[in-house]
Amino acid sequence: MNSFVGVGVGPGDPELMTLKAVRHIQSADVLAYLVNKEGHSQAKEIAKNFIEDQELLPILMPMADDSKVGDQVYDQASAQIQVLLDQDKKVAFLCEGDPLFYASFTYLLSRLEHNSTIVVPGISSPQSAACALQHPLTMLTESYCVITGRHDETFIEHALTKFDSIVIMKAGRARVKILTCLENTQRLDEAKYLEYIGRDNEYIQWDVKQLEKKAGPYFSMFVVTKATRPRV
Repeated sequence: MNSFVGVGVGPGDPELMTLKAVRHIQSADVLAYLVNKEGHSQAKEIAKNFIEDQELLPILMPMADDSKVGDQVYDQASAQIQVLLDQDKKVAFLCEGDPLFYASFTYLLSRLEHNSTIVVPGISSPQSAACALQHPLTMLTESYCVITGRHDETFIEHALTKFDSIVIMKAGRARVKILTCLENTQRLDEAKYLEYIGRDNEYIQWDVKQLEKKAGPYFSMFVVTKATRPRV
């Protein structure tokens, strides 16, 4: 029986993939995944040790601020996947992190949800970041939120003022703006910056005042937590 499966492959370390993710990858007839203009896929790279002779469906996703560009890609990709599902094939879409957490799979799911669908959770980047830092995201009564660098300064500063712990994802292109917001809210000393978590080129900056005020890579984030915490 055909099925469309969203497979979370985790943030970067292949050893963090679940047994269920591996099982669905290896039992799929077709593996779909996003690629950049160079043809590279982070999700496929993470899962490469478990890919055998499945049919591959790379989906080119240009980096663009215009949401209409992404809509066109997802429309075309969902049409291609639907053809495969109608041929009674199992299609697994490889997704970094978790398929339902700031993930491309959600846009395909909304277009293909009338099919038999399975979602396999994966470890998301905030959880992996906390482990890389060996630092809890939240404790006791602390409040916690996740936002992205796509928000404007007013929104980011409001979150930094209102919440104890904040993860700011998709921070690369917005790095200068985020650093300004951290300074304006006096939370520079409480912030850590991470790139490519769980990968060979992982980078952690504990003192964000040392960061260059220029754009960084797409796969980057800030983790902001209270400077002092009570001992239980």
